[in-house]
Amino acid sequence: MTVIKKLVTLLRGSARELGQSVVDDNATRIYEQEIVDAKASISEAKTELTAVMAKEMQTARDIERIKGEIRRHEDMALQALDKTEEGLALKVAERVAGLEAELQAQTQAHAGFAVQVQRLKNLIRSAEARVREHEREIGIAKTTESVYRATQSISDSIGSTGSRLTSARESLDRIKKRHEDLADRMAAAEALDKEFGHKALEQELAAAGIGENDKARAESVMARLRARQAAAAAAKDGGTPAA
Repeated sequence: MTVIKKLVTLLRGSARELGQSVVDDNATRIYEQEIVDAKASISEAKTELTAVMAKEMQTARDIERIKGEIRRHEDMALQALDKTEEGLALKVAERVAGLEAELQAQTQAHAGFAVQVQRLKNLIRSAEARVREHEREIGIAKTTESVYRATQSISDSIGSTGSRLTSARESLDRIKKRHEDLADRMAAAEALDKEFGHKALEQELAAAGIGENDKARAESVMARLRARQAAAAAAKDGGTPAA
């Protein structure tokens, strides 16, 4: 029997470990579902809160209505007394007493609803704050888990293939080498063109002051503009319109 008990205990322990393993492997998903359930509960609580708030508003309207009825009946009782209708005034006074009792009951109910409304609002605010905190935590946990998975993937990749990342790095180095070689070739071609090509001749002519360049053309334009300006000034001073 002792052996059987030990076997049963072992099986129970194995089942518990298996169940815990399943929970651990799906912890993030379970956590997210619990947050969804909490939000649903908060939504239901808000629905209940609106019902209690409606009751609070209804009792507030009933209180104002009863107060109006009391004032109206008191006025009628005073009118009955003015006409020496004591019996009629007493009946109206009894009606006022009943209305006052009803007013007291509605006032107590309204106060109770107000307390419930405030308590539910506080609970909902607290629950929403906790849900937001849990959402932040699950966001951090998911990000951390993604980083761990990426790190593990890289480690597995390096461990399983050995040379995969090295091969990729070598390919990248070869590409960079081709780019550098192409840049050097282009620079060399430009240098040869400056030394032996058409550009070399233009540079020699410009150095000797032969031919026009952008600076010379700009100076020519400025000289022409100054001449027009001087002619316009001379024409103005001489009283004749400028040509």
